[in-house]
Amino acid sequence: MAKASQGSAPHSSQVPTPRVSSKTLGWQPLLVEEFQQPPGESNLPNFGAEHSIALCLAPRPHRIQQIVGDRHYTGLYAKGDLSITPGQIPASYRTEGDDHYLNVQVPTPFLHQIAQEALDLNPDRLDLVTHFQVRDPQLEHPLLLLRAELHKGQTGAGRLYVESLANVLVVNLLRQYSTTQIQVPHYRGGLGDRTLLQITDYIQAHLDQDIKLADLAALAGISPFHFSRLFKQSLGLSPHQYLLQQRVEQAKELLKNSQLAIADIALQCGFNSQSHLGKSFRTLTGITPNEYRKQP
Repeated sequence: MAKASQGSAPHSSQVPTPRVSSKTLGWQPLLVEEFQQPPGESNLPNFGAEHSIALCLAPRPHRIQQIVGDRHYTGLYAKGDLSITPGQIPASYRTEGDDHYLNVQVPTPFLHQIAQEALDLNPDRLDLVTHFQVRDPQLEHPLLLLRAELHKGQTGAGRLYVESLANVLVVNLLRQYSTTQIQVPHYRGGLGDRTLLQITDYIQAHLDQDIKLADLAALAGISPFHFSRLFKQSLGLSPHQYLLQQRVEQAKELLKNSQLAIADIALQCGFNSQSHLGKSFRTLTGITPNEYRKQP
């Protein structure tokens, strides 16, 4: 559940291989990986570079011994328990049962960016605090959503959705597990009409591209975290839901008014593949693209 110490590992130690990793998906800025391993001492890769959040997924409780810096902890971890390990601190752990967990690495530059843009904090005065075996729905929920996207692979909701989840996760992390008492600013009323039209026009013009949350937020002149909230206040949909809706609408137009192959339509509308289009199209319309094309 925590990153292991750097240096020579004991004979029984092992470097686990993730069952699934976001490395193959090109996610930014988080690294999300799921591990499943037998009892023993583990030495996780990428020690020390990033902050780490681990979510226990094991169906049966098992005892874990953890050392983070000068802090020692032994506890019975169960499904839903979390541990938080700041970067640049030596850490090790040993599990006495079959371990199954999601591990998310948060780069320090991204943590500082969120602190400054979304929370108006000086990142130089901000540190995360080690926590063992905590329960926190505000972290668990986005973590489980990230895990679901991880398993969907290339057919998931896409970059905009993952970036939105990353922003929510890190804001909640800073609010509860940093050395600073944080109040999240609240913005009311949604986006102004001119800004909203500018955003939606941009999305329409770039449907075939990998739209970034930061790009949309920059058009509005606010942080990505606050942009997502205000956009949903304005349209009743999150940015990634709206983007998906518009991609499906363009696919409808091309299915009815062109002779393009469905695979080509998928790419032209910003989907990764024909199957990705098919899954999204069916979710929103209840029928497949081919069935829609055949309708009078």
